[in-house]
Amino acid sequence: MTRKNKALAGVTGAAAAAILFAIVPQFEGTILRGYLDPVGIPTKCMGDTTDVEVGRHYTEAECRASLEDELIAHAEPVLACVPQLAGRTYQLAASVSFAYNIGSGAFCGSTAARRFRAGDWWGGCKAFNESDSGRPQWVTARGRVLPGLVKRRAAERALCETGLAP
Repeated sequence: MTRKNKALAGVTGAAAAAILFAIVPQFEGTILRGYLDPVGIPTKCMGDTTDVEVGRHYTEAECRASLEDELIAHAEPVLACVPQLAGRTYQLAASVSFAYNIGSGAFCGSTAARRFRAGDWWGGCKAFNESDSGRPQWVTARGRVLPGLVKRRAAERALCETGLAP
């Protein structure tokens, strides 16, 4: 067990946890040391920015535990601000992945969260990477469009739309 003796599967459900453990490392990559990300943020393991020592080596076990802790730390506020996500495996997994990248506060204040709370599942998923005016959004870091974020948002949106009725 990790964060205060919780497991991610207990917070999000086993299926959403399995998806998160697969996709977040895919999006973030795995680097077993502390480093500066493309915009200079101290980062470790699989995109974790908490308690990073730049240059320190981390074991795979430390990185896995760190990822679970951070996913729980993002899943709990996501579920608190959008309780409608509970039991919606794909939309929850996509939302937690999104929040892991942009921050829980940003997610909870986003158009996606507002639309989910209103029951607009398609509109919420669309808001992961497209503004109301049709422009790309959530794909920049410090003012720069990052191709990895463009791909990540498209993948999160596709995951979010999985299982939604047409």
